[in-house]
Amino acid sequence: MQQRPFVRRPRPVPSRRIDPFEIVRHLSAMDWLIIIHILCVMGWMTSIFAVPRALIYWKRDVANTGGNSPPQISPIGDLTCRLYRFSAGLMVLALITGIWLGAAVWAFDTWVIVKLALVSVLVAHYMMTGGMVMRARRGIFNESDFYLRVFNEASVVGVIAILWVVVVKPF
Repeated sequence: MQQRPFVRRPRPVPSRRIDPFEIVRHLSAMDWLIIIHILCVMGWMTSIFAVPRALIYWKRDVANTGGNSPPQISPIGDLTCRLYRFSAGLMVLALITGIWLGAAVWAFDTWVIVKLALVSVLVAHYMMTGGMVMRARRGIFNESDFYLRVFNEASVVGVIAILWVVVVKPF
């Protein structure tokens, strides 16, 4: 049995040249608004999930170093503060684009109002997290590790509820 030699077949030539920016040109302003909204929400959610956990590590770091006599922020503390501040801007952009989409695209349907109510609960959660970060900057860690873990998981339940409302649109 003879082996046939490997023959490279020519690739079919596309009938027209594909322009990589063609997709971008066909996106409408509302498409861009949705993209910006999703990106900002993703960044904000990162902080909602990460900052309470980072507070646990920051608290442990301060406890392991014997506390800071003159209040100095450790690298984990600095990272926590920066992450919170950066994501606060993303939260504002996510809220603005979300309200704009709710008004312009879905005319504040009932499910949009329910989503905004759930988002307001997440905003309150984020503000409480900010209070904890500000106290931690002063070296005050009132919350236990267990409280911070439960606090962190509460945000997960809130996000799942929001996603359910957005995907199912039950109202």
